[in-house]
Amino acid sequence: MVHDHTHDGHDHDHGHADPAGDPDDLKSRTRALQSLLLEKDLISMASINEVLELFETEVGPMNGARVVARAWSDPDFKSRLLEDANDALDGFDFGIGQQHLSVVENTPETHNAVVCTLCSCYPWSLLGLPPTWYKSPQYRSRIVREPRAVLSEFGVDLDDSVDVEVWDSSSEIRYMVLPQRPPGTDGLDEAELVEQVTRDAMIGVERLGADD
Repeated sequence: MVHDHTHDGHDHDHGHADPAGDPDDLKSRTRALQSLLLEKDLISMASINEVLELFETEVGPMNGARVVARAWSDPDFKSRLLEDANDALDGFDFGIGQQHLSVVENTPETHNAVVCTLCSCYPWSLLGLPPTWYKSPQYRSRIVREPRAVLSEFGVDLDDSVDVEVWDSSSEIRYMVLPQRPPGTDGLDEAELVEQVTRDAMIGVERLGADD
C-alpha cells in the first residue's frame, strides 16, 4: 500500500518568501557572477566542480550521517529525534536555521522516501547539495505516483508487505529518513557507523546493507 504524505495531511504553499529577494533573481545573479569570474580567470570550472563535489558527497551528508549513527547507537536520542528533530539536534555543532525538520524511520514494515514535488526543498545542512535527480521533474512527479517503480530503478525492490510512504518537503518543513541499521554492524562504534550511512539512504532511495 502506497501513501502519498503531504506533511501529515496538511497542504503547504511552496512559495519561498526570501528576504534577500526572489530566488529566481538570485539564481540569475549568481550565474552572472560565476560567468564573470570565469571570464576573468579568477576561478576555474574545475575548482567550482571540486567545491560542489565536496558539499554534495562529504560535508553535508556527513552531518546527516552523524545524526543517523547517533540514533543507531543511542535509543534515547533516537526517540527524541523522531519526536522533535529540531530539539534533538540542538546539541550538534551544525545549525539547521529556522526550518522545521522531521525525521521518519525506516522499519522492516515501512519504507520512507522524500521528495519536494513543487520545487527542490531539501535539508542542506544535513545532506549537503541536493543531487540533480532529486530536482528533476521526473523524480518529483513519479515518486508520488509510482513510488515502487521509482525505488526499483534505484535498486530498492520491496516486498508487497512493505508499506511505502512518500513525504513531501516544503519551505516550511524538511524531511530526512532514518535508515534501518545494516546487519552485521552491532560491534561498530559511532564513528564507524557514520561510514555506513549514505546520502541516498537518508533520502530514502537506498536500503543500507540490502543485497543488490
